[in-house]
Amino acid sequence: MKADEFSPSRDDLARWRKGERRRLIDERLAVPASERQRSASAVLERLVRLLSGIDNAVVSLYWPFRGELNLRPLMPILHKSGVRVSLPLVEAADRPLIFREWTPLGRMETGIWKIPVPVDGEVLPPSIIVAPLVGYDGCCYRLGYGGAFFDRTLEHLRADGGSPQVIGVGHSGARIPTIYPQPHDGPMDVIITEAEQIERPGSGETA
Repeated sequence: MKADEFSPSRDDLARWRKGERRRLIDERLAVPASERQRSASAVLERLVRLLSGIDNAVVSLYWPFRGELNLRPLMPILHKSGVRVSLPLVEAADRPLIFREWTPLGRMETGIWKIPVPVDGEVLPPSIIVAPLVGYDGCCYRLGYGGAFFDRTLEHLRADGGSPQVIGVGHSGARIPTIYPQPHDGPMDVIITEAEQIERPGSGETA
């Protein structure tokens, strides 16, 4: 039976996703730092090409942890080009993420999971979100950390009239046949790794 023909129960899916997250994060952390840096550089180059020429945009990036690709060098590049940059932060476990503006001279403090976040930056909802992946499939569905922050945040932004473009980034080794998407799972518009750039089916051609 093909993976996309199998429909696991809710409990089975939760157990499977938990196991996949643990496996994929462990594999990611086992990748040598030099190899992770090469992957990050390749993804950064693809992102620069994808984002070139954007005007009046707010791009949300992220501060990496647990072996995520380090794309922080993109932040000053975008800022210098006139693009406003924001970073996500957690207010509460059951609330959507909020986004505060990052600038090179802005103050940072340690937030949840010891991730640095802007202190004084303006709350700045993004028009483009660059989100790290734990896993992904060929239909641009993202496997995250399981806290539902991302899906909750997108729902909130869209309810407020926003329609951000969502770009998932990660290691090519994180690709799996399917995440078994559920009704609450929304696909990314684009997924970029060091090896490929894929677009959501129906949104354009694979680069």
